[in-house]
Amino acid sequence: MANQISQEKVQSKQEWKKKKHENKIKKQSSSKEKQSNKRVRIRLIPIWLRLILLIIFVAASLAGGLMIGYGVMGDGNPKDVFKKTTWTHIIDVVVEDK
Repeated sequence: MANQISQEKVQSKQEWKKKKHENKIKKQSSSKEKQSNKRVRIRLIPIWLRLILLIIFVAASLAGGLMIGYGVMGDGNPKDVFKKTTWTHIIDVVVEDK
């Protein structure tokens, strides 16, 4: 009786190992299929160019914001925002108030 139970355990253990091995093989084949189906991404704009464009757009938006703020809201000439005398005057006004 005990011998029969141990043989059943051995058979079930062998079946379990076979199933485990078959599942492993299936996973490997499915992963190979996934790798072959994986799309290769080709970037139209390289990352280094994206960074340069980002810097340019940030500078342009800063300049545009300064021009709108000084020209429209401050009733000044928008081109005056790029003059050094304008900024020295603004700094003098801020420092004198302290």
